[in-house]
Order: sequence, then C-alpha cells, then structure tokens
Amino acid sequence: MKYWWFQMANVLGDSSGRETICRVTGGMKVKADRDESSPYAAMLAAQDVATRCKELGITALHIKIRATGGNGTKTPGPGAQSALRALARSGMKIGRIEDVTPTPSDSTRRKGGRRGRRL
Repeated sequence: MKYWWFQMANVLGDSSGRETICRVTGGMKVKADRDESSPYAAMLAAQDVATRCKELGITALHIKIRATGGNGTKTPGPGAQSALRALARSGMKIGRIEDVTPTPSDSTRRKGGRRGRRL
C-alpha cells in the first residue's frame, strides 16, 4: 500500500496509485480554521488512516510526502513529521519514505513584485 502525505491531506491508496482507499484532512479533525494545518491535526488524521489500515488488514506502507512545489514552498510543512511519527507509533511498518514534491527546472515569476514583500 502507498500512503501519501500532501500539504493538507492524508491519502491512502493502492500501489498503482489508481484507487483511493482513505482520505483524511486536518480540517476534518479540528474545529478552528487556524488549526487545520497544525501538527496536531496532522497527527489525528494519520491516526485515523492507521485505524482504517488495520480494519483492512494493511500492515506496511510506502510513504510519499509532497509539498506545494512549483512556485510555492519546496519543503513539507510541520505536519508531515508529526503524521509520520503517528503512523510509526500506531504499529504500521514503514517501507520507503519518498519526497515527490514537483520541482521546476525553471520556474515562473514568484509573487511579490520587483521590490519584494514589504512589511
């Protein structure tokens, strides 16, 4: 089984990538809008994915982590590490951990204008 951690959502799919078995976001776990992208929400979402895996009899996962990429940030957010830790603590065997963030060879212009973001 493959497990994807995107910037906002935990997605569990089969190894071919065609079928989605489970999809949990941080916004489904917390009530406040500001907490949707927090490490705590990511941990709760990963625990939900782990319980769904155990129901289906899945014991091992290959993990793909994806940040925004392109013009956005190329590093995964703070929730990725806590989601990984929650999966490992729940008893799942972790095979490969792979970063699949799209990195452009030559990007389009970033926002902010010529003088940049002024505070």
